[in-house]
Amino acid sequence: MALDVFLNTFAGNPLDRASDRRTKPEWIAEQLASSESLGIALWNGRPFVEPAPTAENPTGLQIAYLPAKLVAELAGGPERLLFMGLWKETAVFAVDLEDSADPGEGPLQGFGKFEDLRAVALRLPPNDAAIVATAKQMFEWRRRHPHCAVCGQRSEAMDGGWKRKCPSCGTEHFPRTDPVVIMLPFHGDRCLLGRQEAWPKGMFSALAGFLEPGESIEEACARELSEEARLRTRKVRYHSTQPWPYPSSLMIGLIAEVEDDEGVADQAELSEIRWFTRAEARDLIAGKLEDAAAPNKLAIAHQLIKAWVEEG
Repeated sequence: MALDVFLNTFAGNPLDRASDRRTKPEWIAEQLASSESLGIALWNGRPFVEPAPTAENPTGLQIAYLPAKLVAELAGGPERLLFMGLWKETAVFAVDLEDSADPGEGPLQGFGKFEDLRAVALRLPPNDAAIVATAKQMFEWRRRHPHCAVCGQRSEAMDGGWKRKCPSCGTEHFPRTDPVVIMLPFHGDRCLLGRQEAWPKGMFSALAGFLEPGESIEEACARELSEEARLRTRKVRYHSTQPWPYPSSLMIGLIAEVEDDEGVADQAELSEIRWFTRAEARDLIAGKLEDAAAPNKLAIAHQLIKAWVEEG
């Protein structure tokens, strides 16, 4: 289903998640055995890809699809296997490989290559980036939550990998998503960006922080701007969201009008803040400022700056 929304990198997974099929182990087994079904592989969070150059993207890549039977063999059981959904009527599965040796130099040699997702995301078709990001986030959840949070016993994968159940106390556990507000504050014709000391030299980005229990999105935005830059928020409006599989965040992109163009970096999360005119922000995202750089197009922060620039 096409949605009339702005899609950031990692959004727009085209697969039908077919959640009603996840609870049918016989159907899952049939699809895994089918010669028509497809599989994708991740090794320590790195997707398996192959070259797919185009005129617009000479270094382009795409998912290196594998037979689902091979993916099932590599998984060795349900623990490292995920039913991704359906591409039209074709079932798609993913396997989480964790061995120290690169499987691309072993059982998968000649099929493709494992690459760092963040490094190659913009070289992938948007749909492919969204598919592998979904798999990565699910596998990160599995890896970080192998035990029951109630009784401490090891839980078991169920429903095609989308649920874990404790065999001891029966508690069911589901994937978590951590909401993060990320916002571009502005006053008049200037917007504010911040930087952390650990970032590359000259890198400035939007401010961000985790949503806390009992907070609305708007309240979290106002709190973070107050804590990190001592800014008072007047109005908050929504721009877009971005699934961020590092490890399991949903970035909620906002543009916030603040009461003045002062502010002070808190020195805990931000080492520096800086106001940019609309013209300077335009040059920033175009890479034309000598003393400052913006996040690349992969990041929702880049898209927030771009959206605010284009309003003027």
